[in-house]
Order: sequence, then structure tokens, then C-alpha cells
Amino acid sequence: MIEGERQTGGWKSETAADRNSAGAADVLETTKAMTIRTILVDDEPLAIQGLELRLQAHDDVEIIAKCQNGREAISAIKTHKPDLVFLDIQMPGFDGFSVVQGMMEVEPPLFVFVTAYSDHALRAFEAQAVDYLMKPVEEARLGDTLDRVRQRIAERKGAEETEKLKEALAEHAPEAAAEIGAGDGDHVNANRFEKLINIKDRGQIFRVDVDTIELIEAAGDYMVIKTADNSLVLRETMKDLEKRLDPRRFQRVHRSTIVNLDLVKQVKPHTNGECFLILDSGAQVKVSRSYRDVVARFVH
Repeated sequence: MIEGERQTGGWKSETAADRNSAGAADVLETTKAMTIRTILVDDEPLAIQGLELRLQAHDDVEIIAKCQNGREAISAIKTHKPDLVFLDIQMPGFDGFSVVQGMMEVEPPLFVFVTAYSDHALRAFEAQAVDYLMKPVEEARLGDTLDRVRQRIAERKGAEETEKLKEALAEHAPEAAAEIGAGDGDHVNANRFEKLINIKDRGQIFRVDVDTIELIEAAGDYMVIKTADNSLVLRETMKDLEKRLDPRRFQRVHRSTIVNLDLVKQVKPHTNGECFLILDSGAQVKVSRSYRDVVARFVH
């Protein structure tokens, strides 16, 4: 964890840090078992009871409220500020998507949609839902969903703790803050970028781990997302897609091509100042002269 890295980091030798370690230590409390404060929303009482029963197997889930419609849900979320909301989609009055839209003014919780209908899946992922569960909810599937939730919460809390530590160090140990500031900033910024991209292609929804993406090529208003064993078509502009990807890993090497620099294993010089990148899969990507300097900063 980040806290551990800070406690054992090289800045311990700084005199200012030693003198003021007590102030920064207030921020570095011993990690406690994470409790996922959860609200259940469904207009069917039996559906809430069934989900509540399955959640009992997960000790870290605390159900703090149960709501039977969208209006109740919006009020409960703003009042209790939960970590997680299991949300039905089709409800009288405000549906599940209206609840998500009603959170625009506050820091939203994580949402998992729970529904009897599969035709809302794409819209659910576009609403940045953690997952989309079909009724009746299977225990194994619920377990996978909660693993994703735990990961998201840990990332969110890690970013918050980083900011708290920076504030404490800035006050009590400014020399230490200056030394570790740049590296920690990279860690925080990395959490802003997508880890999974949802792609609707050939009538199916694929959840693509960005770590597996080798290459992205533009084709008009569409992007062709290429992994080592698949190619999928995403309707999105390259400019918008670039904003979702970590620029330290994904760099444009041509006007219409983005490459995952972590998957480059070789650089082959070419004529006229151009070069080719050889990817782990064996694919070759031509780097135009205008992008050569950009790639040089990342590929050694």
C-alpha cells in the first residue's frame, strides 16, 4: 500500500521529517477492515430480501438503508453517503438511471444495477456502473461484483489518503513533501484513467482490460481496439478515447494510431527518420516522423 511505501521511503533521513514525524503519523493510521456501507433500492420487497440474504455471506458489507423507489433512493444517498448502491432499473416514478443523474451535485457512490432485463446493459455501463446483475442474483456472480467494488473503494481511499498525507507533510515536514511529491502525484493521477473499457460490438458487450490493449486505430468515427487475440470496434473519436487512457502508457504514434507502450518490445529504425514499433504479439506499427520525439520519451 501507499502508506507502507511512505513509511519505509528514503526520505526518513531528512532532519525535518524526523523532527516532525509525529504530525504526519496522524494521517498514517493502521489500516482497518474496510466496511462497505450499502443501500439497496428495489420496488419489489422480495427482491430486496433476496439480495440482503445473499449479502449476509460478505462480512464487510453493511446495509444502512433500503428504498422502494427512486425518490427515496436519492434522499437516502444524500443523507447517508454510502459507498455502494444496488439499484433496480425499472421502478415507478424515478427509474434507476434517474437516480444516477440525481447524484450530479454530490460525490456519487458506486452503483451496481440489478434488473430482470438484459436490454439495459449498455446504458448501465455508459452510466459508469461497476456491474450489471441479472435477477435472480447468483452468489458467485455477486462475489465477483463485490471484488470489483472493493478494488474501486481501495483505489478511491488510496487517493484520498495520499492527499491527506501531502497536506500533513506540507505542514510538518516540507522537505519530505518536496522529495516525494512528484512520485506520489503520478500514482494519484493514474487512478483517474480507465481500467476497463466497455465496447458494444456485433450485438455483444465486451469489457476490455486496458492492460491487454496493444493498438488502437482510427476508422472515421470508429476506433478499432486490438488486443493480442481480438479486434473490437468502438464508436468514439480518438480525441475522446485519448482522454480516458493514461498518457504515460498510451501514446499516439501516428495521426490515426495509438500504441500501448508497455507492450512494445523492439524499435526498428526506418528510412526518412521514421521507425517501426514491434509489439509483444509480433505486430509492427509505423511511427511517423512528427511523433518520433513523443515515443522516444517512453520507449528506451
